[in-house]
Amino acid sequence: MTATLWHALVAPWEQGIDRRALLEVVLLGLTGGALGCWIIFYDLSYASESLAHALLPGLVLAALTGLPLILGGAAGLVVAALAIAAAARTPAIGRDTAVAVVVTALLGLGALLALSPASPAGLGELLFGDVLGVGDTDLALAAGLAVVVLAALWLLHGRLLLVGFDRLNAGALGVRAPVVDALLLLLVAGALLVAVQGMGNLLVIAVLVGPAACARALTHRMPSMMAVAAAIAILAGTGGLYLSYYARTAAGASIAGVIVAAYVAAVGAGAVRGRLGSSRAASA
Repeated sequence: MTATLWHALVAPWEQGIDRRALLEVVLLGLTGGALGCWIIFYDLSYASESLAHALLPGLVLAALTGLPLILGGAAGLVVAALAIAAAARTPAIGRDTAVAVVVTALLGLGALLALSPASPAGLGELLFGDVLGVGDTDLALAAGLAVVVLAALWLLHGRLLLVGFDRLNAGALGVRAPVVDALLLLLVAGALLVAVQGMGNLLVIAVLVGPAACARALTHRMPSMMAVAAAIAILAGTGGLYLSYYARTAAGASIAGVIVAAYVAAVGAGAVRGRLGSSRAASA
């Protein structure tokens, strides 16, 4: 029985593509878990999802022309930013409405290009990802992203907390809130550019926001929240790959499904812990 269990644990990692996928989800888990906590703290979940969808047309055009996907995605972000800025200048259209209109249009355009019968086979993977198809270049980008994001969050930790808690008075202490906001959005954009190649345009936000949402239900201290979120992201990614291997399901969707299940469990655990705390306080 022990041998059977051991075989079940190691069988999914016998192939090189599976080991690369595991390393990819570990690296993305470290990045997404830590960065996602700040996304939630700054209430940037919608903005992050909008950025992810804005990438799609650029990714598709890059794939069609043979350019690196990261360049196409970056171009898509620039076009989206310019379009949103132009639409927001219209008095009758607010910024949130401009974001919704532009991002929906870009997502529809990207999906149309990716799923068109005239497009080469495989472009549909840009929507749902292909973490089992990552190569050495993708792993190098993910590793570089993890180093840059974690180092930046460590250096900016105090400023991020100050702006998040007291934006109005941050300037008096020498911290410019718009600069901190811009740096955080740059980190989010960089994470999306790298992670979207493995997780896909429609599922990448799950890696950034899902584990952090789980951690927030369990703890409210930022350092512990970041650590818990990273651990949940790595475990959910690994569990998703196991599910994909044994259930023969898509890897990206399996990972997203495990993250959702983890969130439900975390919310339930947080609610139970809160009730126990209330009961103890009442009995005392």
